[in-house]
Amino acid sequence: MFEWLPDNWWALWLTVFLVFAVVEMITLDLFFIMLGGGALAGLAAALAGADVGLQVVAFCVVSLLMIGFVRPVALKHLHKGPADRRSNVERLIGESALVMEPVTATGGLVKIGGDVWSARSENGVLAPGQHAIVSAIDGATAVVASQPETAIQ
Repeated sequence: MFEWLPDNWWALWLTVFLVFAVVEMITLDLFFIMLGGGALAGLAAALAGADVGLQVVAFCVVSLLMIGFVRPVALKHLHKGPADRRSNVERLIGESALVMEPVTATGGLVKIGGDVWSARSENGVLAPGQHAIVSAIDGATAVVASQPETAIQ
């Protein structure tokens, strides 16, 4: 069954590269794609007619060089930007919220940036029409604090 392998090592290296590429798509940590680069070096060595030992050496050397030098640079560029950069619901913290239904310590509704959120108040009851500040997001609930002059006690 594998009689063709000694004459077609390039097929094995191509398969190894594709496996590493699929695993990289699942993990997204830029490790397996570096090993895939080594597999491409083994593929190139196989196509150039090198023996199997040299193909393995090419795989190992290129993989280690890519993991040691290329991956750190790539990761640095991926994480480029301000360290305090917030995304998803974290970006809502500090935003203004408009109270749609009375907000108490147990529940209510607020509108944040065009979306209606369930909310609870940190300090007192907030009446409809008042503006509040989002101080935290707890699951699907916005925790809001009234602006100093709008609290009803």
